[in-house]
Amino acid sequence: MRLREVRPGDQRTLAGFDRDSVRARDPQVGGYRHWATHRGHASPDGFHFAIETLHNRTLVGSVWVETDPFAGRFSYGIGIGPQHRRCGYAADAVALLLAFMFERCRYRACEVSVNGSNFASLSLHGELGFREEARLRDAELRRGEIKYPVLMSITAEQFAERHLALTARGSGRSSRGRHWRVQRPGRHRRIAYSAGG
Repeated sequence: MRLREVRPGDQRTLAGFDRDSVRARDPQVGGYRHWATHRGHASPDGFHFAIETLHNRTLVGSVWVETDPFAGRFSYGIGIGPQHRRCGYAADAVALLLAFMFERCRYRACEVSVNGSNFASLSLHGELGFREEARLRDAELRRGEIKYPVLMSITAEQFAERHLALTARGSGRSSRGRHWRVQRPGRHRRIAYSAGG
């Protein structure tokens, strides 16, 4: 997994993710619409990365980052195309972004707002070490479902501790996503052994 600059040629794919989410009536917060929202808003304190697989350079999503350099904080919005979800790409991309922002850019904290009904995103951020700060009372009723934002945060120190603990246990996430795995011998794959020398 790598984060790179969004290129003009990516626009069609990213806009397609928007359309696919709308067609599928995606229950995620706004689906992949952060691309549509942010593509026209250039900000001196924000930037947009494409999320690409290392294996075959497939564009699977993007992440929009907003920074507050004076406070040493940043936030982000991440979107993975519907056909690429549940493959580990979001977790890999967020971990990579946090490492870059904390270690290289020297930011001190990250804050995100997650829809309270988006259990996959809440779980993902919890696994990465984010802590819940507040559940805002500003609830929004849409299609018979209440939506409320959950504020979560992680500091550079918390991320470093968690990252070291995962590395020590050898349970760090793969940086390739779950759909690209090295084949292991099993009942469906035979290995030829040669007898003698």
